Amino acid sequence: MIRKLASGGYRLYSLKKNPKTGKRRNLGTFATREAALKHEREVQFFKRQGKGH
Repeated sequence: MIRKLASGGYRLYSLKKNPKTGKRRNLGTFATREAALKHEREVQFFKRQGKGH
Protein backbone atom coordinates (compact mmCIF):
# COMPACT_ATOMS: atom_id res chain seq x y z
CA MET A 1 0.00 0.00 0.00
CA ILE A 2 1.48 3.33 -1.09
CA ARG A 3 0.46 6.61 0.52
CA LYS A 4 1.42 10.16 -0.42
CA LEU A 5 3.00 12.10 2.42
CA ALA A 6 2.48 15.76 3.26
CA SER A 7 6.15 16.33 2.38
CA GLY A 8 5.41 15.24 -1.20
CA GLY A 9 7.16 11.86 -0.93
CA TYR A 10 5.60 8.41 -0.98
CA ARG A 11 5.70 5.72 1.69
CA LEU A 12 5.20 2.00 1.26
CA TYR A 13 3.22 0.32 4.06
CA SER A 14 2.45 -3.34 4.70
CA LEU A 15 -1.13 -4.41 3.99
CA LYS A 16 -1.57 -6.11 7.37
CA LYS A 17 -1.73 -4.13 10.60
CA ASN A 18 0.59 -5.06 13.45
CA PRO A 19 -1.70 -6.61 16.09
CA LYS A 20 0.39 -5.14 18.93
CA THR A 21 0.43 -1.51 17.75
CA GLY A 22 -2.59 -1.48 15.43
CA LYS A 23 -0.49 0.30 12.79
CA ARG A 24 0.91 -0.73 9.43
CA ARG A 25 4.62 -1.42 9.05
CA ASN A 26 6.66 1.19 7.16
CA LEU A 27 8.46 -0.59 4.29
CA GLY A 28 10.32 2.46 3.01
CA THR A 29 9.96 6.09 1.96
CA PHE A 30 10.59 7.20 -1.62
CA ALA A 31 10.79 10.45 -3.56
CA THR A 32 8.61 9.23 -6.45
CA ARG A 33 5.63 6.93 -6.79
CA GLU A 34 7.49 4.93 -9.45
CA ALA A 35 10.31 4.17 -7.00
CA ALA A 36 7.77 3.05 -4.38
CA LEU A 37 6.02 0.78 -6.92
CA LYS A 38 9.37 -0.73 -7.95
CA HIS A 39 10.22 -1.51 -4.32
CA GLU A 40 6.76 -2.96 -3.72
CA ARG A 41 7.36 -5.43 -6.57
CA GLU A 42 10.73 -6.38 -5.03
CA VAL A 43 9.07 -6.95 -1.65
CA GLN A 44 6.39 -9.17 -3.23
CA PHE A 45 9.08 -11.17 -5.05
CA PHE A 46 10.95 -11.94 -1.83
CA LYS A 47 7.72 -12.70 0.04
CA ARG A 48 6.98 -15.46 -2.49
CA GLN A 49 10.53 -16.56 -3.30
CA GLY A 50 12.44 -16.35 -0.05
CA LYS A 51 16.10 -15.32 -0.17
CA GLY A 52 17.54 -18.70 0.82
CA HIS A 53 15.57 -20.91 -1.60
